[in-house]
Amino acid sequence: MLPKVVIVGRPNVGKSSLLNLLAHRRVSIVDPTAGVTRDRIATTVELPPESRGKQPRFVEMIDTGGYGIEDTQNLTTEVERQIAAGLAGADLVLFVVDAQAGVVPLDQTVADILRRSVGDKPVVMVANKVDSAKQEPAAYEASSLGFGEPVLISAETGHNKFELFDAIRAGVDFDKAGDNTPPDKGILVAMIGKRNAGKSTLVNALAGDERVIVSEQEGTTRDSVDVTFEIDGHVFTAIDTAGVRKRKSLAGDIEFYSHHRSMRSVRRADVCLLLVDASVPVSQVDKQLVNELLKHHRPTVVVVNKWDLAEAEYTQEQYVEYLDDALKGIAYAPIVFISAAKAEGVREALGMALNLYEQANHRVGTGELNQVIEAITSERGPSHKGGKRLKIYYAAQVDVNPPTIVVHVNAPELFDNNYRRFFINRLRDALPFSEVPIDLVIRGKAKMSAEERIASKPS
Repeated sequence: MLPKVVIVGRPNVGKSSLLNLLAHRRVSIVDPTAGVTRDRIATTVELPPESRGKQPRFVEMIDTGGYGIEDTQNLTTEVERQIAAGLAGADLVLFVVDAQAGVVPLDQTVADILRRSVGDKPVVMVANKVDSAKQEPAAYEASSLGFGEPVLISAETGHNKFELFDAIRAGVDFDKAGDNTPPDKGILVAMIGKRNAGKSTLVNALAGDERVIVSEQEGTTRDSVDVTFEIDGHVFTAIDTAGVRKRKSLAGDIEFYSHHRSMRSVRRADVCLLLVDASVPVSQVDKQLVNELLKHHRPTVVVVNKWDLAEAEYTQEQYVEYLDDALKGIAYAPIVFISAAKAEGVREALGMALNLYEQANHRVGTGELNQVIEAITSERGPSHKGGKRLKIYYAAQVDVNPPTIVVHVNAPELFDNNYRRFFINRLRDALPFSEVPIDLVIRGKAKMSAEERIASKPS
């Protein structure tokens, strides 16, 4: 397990910007609005080696919500509970202040809380927003908070970032931490759905911990939060995402960024769990999410949540028929009924995700694939156009997740939408891809690509 470095401070001191700077990517949403970050946002950060010939070190860097924020959705207590949980597991704390604003009373409050809560854990004082050497003298006011001389940095420009890397390396006992290799993220499982579908509740049920804030308030989750856990010897990383709304209903930059983080989580996931709230009708947003899943060929488990609130009105068979009619194009996806709040059925949903992951990463030999395709075209070929009859030269599976099958034919235009659907359904029946999307690529006769040459070689 990597050493944990937890970033704390009052709102608007630039904690999220600092995490993004150290991680070299946009992990946490940055916005001038106070209180954007609520959950613990964690990512692995590589610390560059202190000298040539040395190995880099790795830490788990954790951004937290701002202390003392008056949250617009009355989540202040939950935010501070998440901060306390982060500090409890910290190996090092980065206490961030705004050097341009100077030390304010809320900074002193945070300092007092840290003195009471972290014990003998090391704390690095960080004065952020020091954009040039001219601003450095005033920034040393942060020393008055009692945690030593501050590291002066600009998270926005990267000024002095290597000094902060040095301070982190010096503050972490890597010998005590043991093995310092980045952890296996395992299977990435994205929780997607409209607002209040129960995504955060499901993540907490799977992780066995209140890892993300759960509230009846809509829009509680803003960032995409990765939570890694192990069940039955398998490692999973659940990606909790912001609830999706209709694009025209997005209000302001924060919701816009949250929406795009959710869509990016769909693209990077190995498997998606589409949470459908059984207590309300299927909505346009649910259909929009299905289209996104189909567009990116993501293996998907349809998870009917809050089933305990709907089972008096429907049988599971009736609800499956309702979903088949309401959510077009994804009838092949398995359906699991759960109550995340009661932790009922959650292991079954995760087990199904593992099954889909294995299906989506299976490779079919070229000989077997061509035999299957020959049987399909013998059963039914496409309609003739302009006197042309279909002739298949060869086929190969060139990729996994999604299983990508390239078929070279004499006339690609014969594969109209109807025949394409028929062909994919027959592939799904005959190959071990019965519950995952297949990316079918039809090409005219051409020279084999490098991937096709590799796929066509006997194993």
